[in-house]
Amino acid sequence: MRIASLLPSATEIVCSLGLEDDLVAVTHECDYPESVRAKPVLTRSVLSAASTGVEVDRHIRELVHQGSSIYALDAPLLAALRPDLILTQELCEVCAVSYPIVERAARRLGSSPQLVSLEPESLEDVFQNILFVGRLVGRPDAAEDLCDSLRRRVARVGQRVAGRRARPVVCLEWVDPPFNCGHWTPELVTVAGGDERLGVARQPAHPVRWQQVIDADPEVVVVMACGFSLDRSLREVEAARGRFDALRAETWVVDGNAFFSRPGPRLVESGSAAVLHGPAARARRRPSPLAAEREAEERGRDQDQQDGAAD
Repeated sequence: MRIASLLPSATEIVCSLGLEDDLVAVTHECDYPESVRAKPVLTRSVLSAASTGVEVDRHIRELVHQGSSIYALDAPLLAALRPDLILTQELCEVCAVSYPIVERAARRLGSSPQLVSLEPESLEDVFQNILFVGRLVGRPDAAEDLCDSLRRRVARVGQRVAGRRARPVVCLEWVDPPFNCGHWTPELVTVAGGDERLGVARQPAHPVRWQQVIDADPEVVVVMACGFSLDRSLREVEAARGRFDALRAETWVVDGNAFFSRPGPRLVESGSAAVLHGPAARARRRPSPLAAEREAEERGRDQDQQDGAAD
């Protein structure tokens, strides 16, 4: 089967099912596993990579208002690659090439590929998407095994925090302006032993006022900037340091782009990394963002090694 993935999460799912060789194309954001970077790339961003978070937010709002996409699709390359299956999404208008653009391009292909939209809103939806893709590509058993393993890992995280007081948490999917978290993230916070104060499960993230963050009185603020690398997120937090210093909270900066924004197998790793109780989580009040992130990163890596050994 010839598979074109227009989602980093779909790329990770396909590779997790052992079908990396069947991927004929990916997006410019697909970077895991590392080897997929060598695949033909079907998309590009129309935004400048040098833009600040404020500028990115403004440009996105303008493009969405105009009915435009923030990504461009290489339709001639898609046609030349003749995919049998195209994986995309309609859940978020700023997370991938807009569905109508993909649909028009697919209709022009003489090969009549199957166009599939993945739209998970919860952790269970993510597991169901993996099972669905497994059936589509002829790997149902591999998908079942993968989901069983992921569910066991989620259960182990829950066991580690069982019986403990849920720590008040605010997760921010954007810094300036601040956005709360949505979809599967509040559920991940619960799994990790937290009480998400501003996020809404199964709903898109939306802008909030900074005063709302203060009034939520979180013990932990987790910055998981959607689409930003860890280093980029750290720069955004440093630029807004005054706001974070006004909080009575630990500030954790994580690689949201890799572990929280992509509804694929690595969401389970985000739950391990974000465990909010135990010796490693007893950080000093209001640590520096860099120190807090590195601590969470090391904690997640250690736990992933333990979980991998258990599986």
